[in-house]
Amino acid sequence: MAYEWKFNPRPYSDDEAKDLLKNVMSPESTDWHYNKHQKGYVAALNTIEKELETADRSGSNGNYSHFGELKRRTTWNHAGALLHDVYWEVLGGDGDTSKGPEVVAAIEAEFGSIEKWKEDFKATAFSAKLSGWGVLCMDKLYSGRLMNVLVDEHHYGAIWGGVPLISCDVFEHAYYHLHGPGRATYIDEFLNNLHWGRINERYLKLCK
Repeated sequence: MAYEWKFNPRPYSDDEAKDLLKNVMSPESTDWHYNKHQKGYVAALNTIEKELETADRSGSNGNYSHFGELKRRTTWNHAGALLHDVYWEVLGGDGDTSKGPEVVAAIEAEFGSIEKWKEDFKATAFSAKLSGWGVLCMDKLYSGRLMNVLVDEHHYGAIWGGVPLISCDVFEHAYYHLHGPGRATYIDEFLNNLHWGRINERYLKLCK
């Protein structure tokens, strides 16, 4: 039986998102982004799972095979769904870092200060291609340190063993409807809208 991937709920309703995220993206984008884009990644994962059950593995090769493409698109859609789960989880706050004492202390220990981390995070996210992400992750399996990682598309640049704590979607669909080409303004609003309480919970659960 094929594995069933779940379309996970956000920590707020669709109607609440329109108000909570109004400075980050347009009301329409809060709906399209979640109920069209992210839901589409999960639907694609489930289609792939069903096709993998009967896919012909005998013709697999390094150039082209249907089996190979199913495997390749698994990582694209998996990363897209997961990073969006983190994206919605960390948004919807007022940017008050006092609500995340442990994770903020860890960021300050690694980057020197929250402001220095924000500077590096913004530059990282801004440097991604027109479809990409800026991600704060804990490099659990190698260095054990917090890192800002540039990810093109959903997965190029991701690191093995990196647990995403904050993910900023910089695909153009995330910000164009409200900010136009103002990616820098969008990233600033993203940082101002972080929910440090939920980020702290994520850090304590997954990184301690």
